[in-house]
Amino acid sequence: MRAAVLNKFGAPLTVQEVPEPLAGGGEAVVEVLAACVPPYADEVFGGRRNYPLEPPVVPGPGGVGRVVGVGPDATRLRIGDLVWVDPTVRSRDDTLTPDITLQGWSSRGEGGARLARHLHDGSFAELMRAPTENVHPLPAEAEQDLTLWSALGVYVIPYGGLLAGGLEAGETLLVSGATGNLGSAAVAVALAMGAGRVITPGRNRIVLDLLADRFGSRVRPVELTGDQAADVAAMSAAAEGPIDMVIDLLPPAAPSSAARTAAMTVREYGRVVLMGGVGMLGGADLALPYPWIMRNSVTVRGQWMYPRSANTGMIRLLASGALDLGAERVRTFPLDAVNDAVEHAAAHGGPFHRTVLTPSGG
Repeated sequence: MRAAVLNKFGAPLTVQEVPEPLAGGGEAVVEVLAACVPPYADEVFGGRRNYPLEPPVVPGPGGVGRVVGVGPDATRLRIGDLVWVDPTVRSRDDTLTPDITLQGWSSRGEGGARLARHLHDGSFAELMRAPTENVHPLPAEAEQDLTLWSALGVYVIPYGGLLAGGLEAGETLLVSGATGNLGSAAVAVALAMGAGRVITPGRNRIVLDLLADRFGSRVRPVELTGDQAADVAAMSAAAEGPIDMVIDLLPPAAPSSAARTAAMTVREYGRVVLMGGVGMLGGADLALPYPWIMRNSVTVRGQWMYPRSANTGMIRLLASGALDLGAERVRTFPLDAVNDAVEHAAAHGGPFHRTVLTPSGG
């Protein structure tokens, strides 16, 4: 089969012939029809994000495809099923603290690296092998636009953070990093989950207006100034009441001060979920004040990716129409143009822009 291979960091991907994967026990093989290219893929492949990929590797975090083979222990999946392949793979020998790898993308710790060596290759290929539990059937309506449904991999990430924070219908949420790719997705998902108001701070007035125009009065944009006291006051005023939860999805280049300012708008007994990349490139620590957290009984938690059940929840939100993908701006590329796709993704990383690779011509 043909696949896009990262042979070394800093070099373009090479489309070449590689052995076809076979499904063993607890595994499935999927023909990849559509896979989103993250906006920061060029930073990963160039080595600037220092992700623990081990070349040569077929990259690509998940995708939409069709089952072409299953292991002997599969009881529900059938050859020909249209599916979403979740890249978040967990080890099976420790249910309390499983090792995690993002198949074809990243991993956590030595255990995650070992898992990545077994499930080494991702979705930038005609075929990929994945654990059976990571292969999720899609509804019939997904057939109408497979490239749109591949955006599921973007939306399920902030959905995992909103689930972790226990977002409830009618609550007020503040999305730190709302003008970015994942942050804007968090706004859309929170509204689909029934959030009463979503505060969207940022410096890009054009994007803030875009969010307000798309989602209406439940979105409250706030243009940030960099003055912590003024920004906290502006965000709090926009909420017109207590802010129940803050989710941070700022990128690695963002200063920790921006994340801290947003977090400190949350009400007493509120929740703060950290999912972004702040600090990954060095710089000052988040440094939330101990007395403020303690005296206000604030819950602060980190969340990397999402639980497996979030895939089912996201599929339901999409199938029901509660989360509408109609405003997505999608550009597709064939496998042979994978490097063009990576370049396009880097240049179009704003809200609701999707760059999609179609390895099998889907």
